[in-house]
Amino acid sequence: MAHKPGFTWQGVVVHTYFPNRGSSHLIHPWLADTETKTIRAEAVLRWALKAKEQGFVPDVVIAHPSWGESLFIKHVWPQTALGLFYEMFYQAHGQDVHFDPEFSKPEFSVESRLLMKNAIHLIQDGFADAAMSPTHWQAATYPASMQKKITVVHDGIDTQHIRPDAQAKLSLADGRTWTRQDEVLTFVSRNLEPYRGYHVFMRSLPELLRQRPQLQVLLVGGDGVSYGAKPPGSESWKQIFINEVKQHISEADWQRVHFLGRLSYPQFLTMLQISRVHVYLTYPFVLSWSLIEAMSSGCAIVASDTAPVKEVIIPHVTGQLVPFFDVRAWVHHLNALLDQPEERKRLGQQAREHAVTHYDLQTVCLPKQLAWVDALARQG
Repeated sequence: MAHKPGFTWQGVVVHTYFPNRGSSHLIHPWLADTETKTIRAEAVLRWALKAKEQGFVPDVVIAHPSWGESLFIKHVWPQTALGLFYEMFYQAHGQDVHFDPEFSKPEFSVESRLLMKNAIHLIQDGFADAAMSPTHWQAATYPASMQKKITVVHDGIDTQHIRPDAQAKLSLADGRTWTRQDEVLTFVSRNLEPYRGYHVFMRSLPELLRQRPQLQVLLVGGDGVSYGAKPPGSESWKQIFINEVKQHISEADWQRVHFLGRLSYPQFLTMLQISRVHVYLTYPFVLSWSLIEAMSSGCAIVASDTAPVKEVIIPHVTGQLVPFFDVRAWVHHLNALLDQPEERKRLGQQAREHAVTHYDLQTVCLPKQLAWVDALARQG
């Protein structure tokens, strides 16, 4: 990638740094991640030393420790307050790793790699002044000693922009069109892969399509891998599970399953607005923004009973929860809710109220974020 010099963005002066070397080929594989982060940290250190020579002393430094950049910041500016974004602390048991027995490989190297990935967090926590985490579940993945520094504040979404629209109409370039008058079931993931329950959702489709002859299924997501292992062989996870379930679905029913790829953001929001029922599954992992966006859009949501989903989906209040692996239960709950317009309306309204009350960017999250930064500055 070509080096991009510093620039100004919306009144903010952006400085860039560039590592002067790549990762080693012969390093121990368990140390590869640590080396990559140390290389980044060294590049930031060299930039910071030059900035200090020119008289620059920041009031606050905020960083994501997982990338390594903030590792040596306190060496340069020991009096500057350092705030870190704690996204998730890796665990060998009880979280995403080994959650799904279908894809779990009991290898000691996996657990050893996780320990080394956490090492960079543990080092930086020793001199961090404060930390922020988006959800209580994510904060709780950290050791108790680290949790003492964490303030839980979600990133926030624009609930005034992301809102219900009874007149919404999703139109694609190929001529396909759907409105709220259509029986639309939606599923969203950055990439269609097991970490977000794509395989479980696909396995529910043969029976669901058979029972509901008017159902239109819209799936949004790419063909790659965002989390977890790559698929075996040359086929994508998306295609692997298409191959598995398509043989159990008639050709006429299969025509009602639509893979939309990656939509533009306005199209994505329109799709949520026309959704009759929205489906969300995830391993015990970082919560997707798309779930909160679906709530803000007034969707009736059926989600997996996994953490941190249970932090936002309150059963029969803001949505319904279903055991992650229970395909029969998914078919039952989705079919039942599609038959209950008043229940869908109630759940959608309460989901939106919850999103506005707890996750609105302008009135809830941003004020808390700014207060956190102000507190950091006072510490410095």
